[in-house]
Amino acid sequence: MDREYIGFASLPDQIHRKTIKKGFEFTLMVAGESGLGKSTLVNTLFLADLYQDRVIPPVEERLTKTTAIQVRTADIEEMGIKLRLTIVDTPGFGDALNSEETCQALSDYIDVQFKKYFQDESGLHRKSIVDNRVHCCLYFIPPYGRGLRMLDVAAMRKLHKKVNLVPVIGKADSLTTAELSRFKSQVLQELKQYEIQIYQFPECDPDEDEAFKKQDKELKDAVPFAVSGSCQILEVNGRRFRGRIYPWGVVEVESPLHSDLQKLRSMLIETHLADLRDQTHEIHYEAFRSACITRLTHNLTIQQPHRERSKLKRDSMLVELPDDDNAADLILLQKEDEIRKMQDLLSKMQHQLQVQQRSRSLGEAQLKHEFSLMNIDKSQEVRL
Repeated sequence: MDREYIGFASLPDQIHRKTIKKGFEFTLMVAGESGLGKSTLVNTLFLADLYQDRVIPPVEERLTKTTAIQVRTADIEEMGIKLRLTIVDTPGFGDALNSEETCQALSDYIDVQFKKYFQDESGLHRKSIVDNRVHCCLYFIPPYGRGLRMLDVAAMRKLHKKVNLVPVIGKADSLTTAELSRFKSQVLQELKQYEIQIYQFPECDPDEDEAFKKQDKELKDAVPFAVSGSCQILEVNGRRFRGRIYPWGVVEVESPLHSDLQKLRSMLIETHLADLRDQTHEIHYEAFRSACITRLTHNLTIQQPHRERSKLKRDSMLVELPDDDNAADLILLQKEDEIRKMQDLLSKMQHQLQVQQRSRSLGEAQLKHEFSLMNIDKSQEVRL
């Protein structure tokens, strides 16, 4: 007899409908020095103009200005699927004469977004959390030179444990095929030498079809992606495509023979977008969250001998410390204080029960002793 239909097989369809209704959020950071085609590449990847209001500052201002953070948001819909795309751009990266702190702004921005998510996650309205954490960072490497510069090494080492780092060679159409192959090998060797962790593609499941396994292998072999972007639509022999015109010919940026743009788009959007989000939450954010909890636990341990003054200390913190930076700390302190009070109350109740039980045991023992004395006196009277 066949098993009767229950209905829980429709659960994936329910989750699918709920997810489509809610939509997705994805934050992409682009980092690298000016002139490597970061803005053009982003527009080419998502087929949109996200830099309409862009203003390029003069050279004098760029030399003295530190790295800035510019955030652009766009709502993209494709076949009924909504994506809230956030682009974090870094104008001024590497432009200043003193580049010692040029990557600090990037690291601070990632930490601020982690802290905001941590505070929202510890709050009361957790269903309406907006995920602005950086899910991927495209780091642009200049095609000139013989590999990574010290600025690139310092910046990537600052970021590689906080975000999914994807190295990209900008304006790769300026290199020949042989030069590009040598340059990729040099970059990979130096990434290993300086112990820089880049985004690792998940292994394919054994039951995946051969076409997907082949595509995944091609994406892994293409790292670092050598890309060139263009917003210009060209027409050659009746065929329209995005490309760049040079005196020696035409570059089709979406052709795998000219650029890795299509492979980067496939990795970033079509095949590994969900994995980038998962790794951000399960690896990078969890590391940040564990560090926060460890630090708070350490602070609470230090403050243990001064529990009588904890309330006064929290009141002073409410006045002295900014809400944005310490809201989560204060919430955890309050929760710890509530747990401590409950533990103290439980200890007192247990102590009272033990006292009552001891008193009851002593009372019973005393009654038995007196009763035995009375029996002894009665026996002596009978003998007399």
